Amino acid sequence: MKIAIPINEKTITSEVSSSFGRAPYYLLYDDKGNNAVFIDNLVAQSAGGAGIKAAQLLLDNQIEVVIAPRCGENAAKVLAGGNVKVYKNIAGSAEDNIKAYKNNQLETLTEIHSGYHSHGK
Repeated sequence: MKIAIPINEKTITSEVSSSFGRAPYYLLYDDKGNNAVFIDNLVAQSAGGAGIKAAQLLLDNQIEVVIAPRCGENAAKVLAGGNVKVYKNIAGSAEDNIKAYKNNQLETLTEIHSGYHSHGK
């Protein structure tokens, strides 16, 4: 299972970023090999559509699960179109959230907001 988590620093012990589309980095974790890869979010500073572009970036990386605090409506549609399941993170590090996911302790993210338009301007 390939899991993506928006993070603030390139470390598995990083706190989960408060933003999905504008997080500085993503942790891509493959639980089959316990491999963690960190990617820069090159769309974080986009004038608009950062969430949609970030969702597509994750789909391009064959992500199956996203763990995040919130998600915009358009990004959620892109993820749903790729059959990606989105879960609400718990307080703590990315590593804590991976453990919680593996132990079935995360809830499906249901709070989808309309997005923050012109956020990057």
